[in-house]
Amino acid sequence: MPALSLVTLVSLVSTVFAKQLDAYPPQQQHRHWAPICSGNPTNKIRGCDRYGCGNFGADRHSGKGKHAGVDVICPDGATVYAPFSGQLSGPIRFFHNGNAIDDGVQISYCVKLVCIHPIRYSGQIHRGQQLGRMLPMQKVFPGIISHIHVENCDHSDPTHLLTPVVPPFPQQDRHWATLCSGNPTNEIRGCDRYGCGYYGAPRHNGKGKHSGVDVICSDGANVYAPFSGQLSGPIKFFHNGNAIDDGVQIRGSGFCVKLLCIHPIRYNGRISKGQILGKMLPMQRVFPGITSHIHVENCDHSDPTSNLERGKGQ
Repeated sequence: MPALSLVTLVSLVSTVFAKQLDAYPPQQQHRHWAPICSGNPTNKIRGCDRYGCGNFGADRHSGKGKHAGVDVICPDGATVYAPFSGQLSGPIRFFHNGNAIDDGVQISYCVKLVCIHPIRYSGQIHRGQQLGRMLPMQKVFPGIISHIHVENCDHSDPTHLLTPVVPPFPQQDRHWATLCSGNPTNEIRGCDRYGCGYYGAPRHNGKGKHSGVDVICSDGANVYAPFSGQLSGPIKFFHNGNAIDDGVQIRGSGFCVKLLCIHPIRYNGRISKGQILGKMLPMQRVFPGITSHIHVENCDHSDPTSNLERGKGQ
């Protein structure tokens, strides 16, 4: 009798779970999708240009048809991410003519992402994982607002799912993310024969003070955005064109920071906290034997140490 009750219970739970899955398929479990394109953290939809408009239901084909999806702005060549977890299938040929953007993939259940080249056409993918690259739309439609065509398989409107729960502005999270792969706690450089990495350390034979902090980072390592914000640059710290004379500024709500001795993937546009920002430059070429590091400097020259330490253990 207890065994029978257990079987009955398992069956009941399975039935309830199946009904919940039908009511809320995987792409709606989070209720809001992750950012689809690097540089567009809010999944901003294309407006209107000479080729048409990007909103759901916009006129197509001289007024004889309607847009069955939405167009999420994405620069040619940008990294594309999975909006939710699911099973990949493809390829999806939207134009059926083999042009430069005639590629895409489907994620079940069930959305088609078109005008991208996926890293693969099958297998499982998780929300936020790299899905592929934006194809060169400007080659096919010069002057258009480059975008990913996002279409629900049932032709319903995906717009409400594209809007993030919390936009990147204003800044909600005061804790900075990890800056460098291999240094999850944002450990600050100690002292070596070139000097020390803490804020206010002596510089220039005791005639100056360190105006930032040096976060340890191996040459060639991935560098990540510590918070969401707007990029600007390049920042030339040495002004001599050496192998590490590059960097970028990020300005977000409550923060403005310069990250130096890195090569960013781009110098302008928005970036989200934790996204890849660039690569650590080869500091050992310029200062052999130094503890390689990213120079992190607040735009107002205040001490950023407390913001870096808040990320420890996360």
